[in-house]
Amino acid sequence: MLSVKDLSIAYKVGSNDVVAVSNSGFDVPKGTIVGLVGESGCGKTTMARALTRVIADNARIAGGEIAFDGQDLAALPEAKMNALRWRDISFIPQSAMNSLDPVYRVEYQIMEVLRDRGGMTRRAARARAAELFEMVGIDKGRLRDFPHQFSGGMRQRAAIALALALNPKLVVADEPVTALDVIIQRQILDQLRTLQRELGLSVIMVTHDISVVAYTCDRTVVMYAGKVVEDCDTATLLNRPLHPYTMGLKNAFPDLKSAGSGVLTPIAGSPPDLADPPDGCRFAARCPFAAELCRSTEPAPLEVEKGHIVACHRASEAAQLRLEASKPQTWEAMA
Repeated sequence: MLSVKDLSIAYKVGSNDVVAVSNSGFDVPKGTIVGLVGESGCGKTTMARALTRVIADNARIAGGEIAFDGQDLAALPEAKMNALRWRDISFIPQSAMNSLDPVYRVEYQIMEVLRDRGGMTRRAARARAAELFEMVGIDKGRLRDFPHQFSGGMRQRAAIALALALNPKLVVADEPVTALDVIIQRQILDQLRTLQRELGLSVIMVTHDISVVAYTCDRTVVMYAGKVVEDCDTATLLNRPLHPYTMGLKNAFPDLKSAGSGVLTPIAGSPPDLADPPDGCRFAARCPFAAELCRSTEPAPLEVEKGHIVACHRASEAAQLRLEASKPQTWEAMA
């Protein structure tokens, strides 16, 4: 469905370019949910927004390819790209429950998309809006309400309905449940996963929460400091990660099977300044397993197992590294 190759995205800051995403890529197989995970500032949202070409005024796609349905979105003229938005690719933004315009009724906002982008008549748009509300579990009688009359979970469902209005092939969801309590998160994720299966959607789920990935995604792409460091099916990623950063992320994910004995261990430090990125592996300064090669030479992404891509010089030692990474003292020594 989608294949991103060697994508670079730069922000103009003063007289300098800050490369927020650097030579990164991943694939989205048709009819799957792919998670894009990493801590704040790793480039997830920049990558996600670039897929729809809705990026900041001071940002630009500096290189690479975004292949979607036989077209390179990175090189597509704006008029043709605009024709794809909502119809073929839709976007659920961060804080989606606050993305609805507070001064217009929800029905009007959905009908506006259906009429302006979908070319529907007023009657057809109103019928489709009612159908979308029922699809996401909201009584169609609430269509005439204003956003402030909805709970947070209902506004989030309305934002999902808006994204699905024109039956897109690909939905990019940027942190769709971050601002919600865990019970509502579960309901929204269940709803999104059910709709994905019933409608045959492809979904990119951007999140910093590895538990959302574990619950929802078929494949997972791990990003760090603007680069993809690991990419494989989610079950493999959780059970046999090959990159130390992924191992560290797992330590911050509570294991309910541990009966309270599990210890959550943070990764000390913070990502590097992308205005002046370090030589070698960008995770080396925070990695307890970094060798001299890691600090001097950047690892290239390699498919070390079928369907499992990782950018790490020590990937062949992953079994031993996982044992060491499971010990809190391994990471505490880096603090």
